[in-house]
Amino acid sequence: MAILGDPVGQMIARELISPPPYAEEVLRGLTSRPKTLPFKLFYDHVGSALFEEITALPEYYLSRSELEILREFAGEIAETVGPGNNVVELGSGTAAKTCTLLQALARRQIRVPYFPVDISPAALAEARQRVEQQCPLTSVRPVVADFGNGFGFLRDVPGRRLVLYLGSSIGNFDPEAAIAMLRSVHEELAPGDALLLGTDLIKDASILLPAYDDAQGVTAEFNKNILRRLNRELRANFDLSLFRHLARWNPHSSRMEIYLQCKRPQSVHIRMLQLSVELAAGERIHTENSYKYTLPMVETILCRAGFALQQTWYDSRKWFALHLARA
Repeated sequence: MAILGDPVGQMIARELISPPPYAEEVLRGLTSRPKTLPFKLFYDHVGSALFEEITALPEYYLSRSELEILREFAGEIAETVGPGNNVVELGSGTAAKTCTLLQALARRQIRVPYFPVDISPAALAEARQRVEQQCPLTSVRPVVADFGNGFGFLRDVPGRRLVLYLGSSIGNFDPEAAIAMLRSVHEELAPGDALLLGTDLIKDASILLPAYDDAQGVTAEFNKNILRRLNRELRANFDLSLFRHLARWNPHSSRMEIYLQCKRPQSVHIRMLQLSVELAAGERIHTENSYKYTLPMVETILCRAGFALQQTWYDSRKWFALHLARA
């Protein structure tokens, strides 16, 4: 029997490692037509860092627009929400914008319990450090979770809850999936609990396209990082140089569509899945949608999920909106 200290032993140990929880989704997506990969795979430690870089790009208006709303209206939002809330932020990332709201809430209650929830432990570690430095009246309790496993963690948050879902992350879900996701959140809440939802609004393609395909190529690297992650975690052999980042505006579906397009015919082997994937020249792997909304669209998804829209705040250009809804 080989011992784990030698190369043969190390190889055997690697072979015995079980596939990560998302492996079945990758298998299903890459054997379907058209091919897809789940957008949640963007957010490993490298992807989370790249996304933080994206939010600072001149083309990426979303974060600046949402931060403008929070800076202008955080006090009003806190007053509307009321005191005594435990704040749960879904998909918190590094909580770069959240302190503006947490500080406003802290002016209305002695201490603000804050539960950042994300799939990336690295992002949560940064979120904790940032919030503890900038918001001393906030107690931070990070939660690592994959929303695909539900929102049962909300039951562990005591008292009155304010759930934040910022950044227009809801736009990554198709409408029916967005409704189902928000309904699952609603089922874990009590009457009077609140949801603060961020949505990107419909605008001209000349503004949308550069936001998802920047001149510096950071978004392209972010998109390709999903293949880098599969190479590392599923022992695949994707050649990243043989794919191009593709961003398209679909006005009929009101969404940005993101793809990885194959430059030439190739065969990719994913060792951990025992899968070979044939890709034709020009074939696309769909990695993300980002839906853009009107207010009636937002009201519809909230209502069907069981929430009642209470108030909406906009940035000065009305490019982005924050919506407060009650369970």
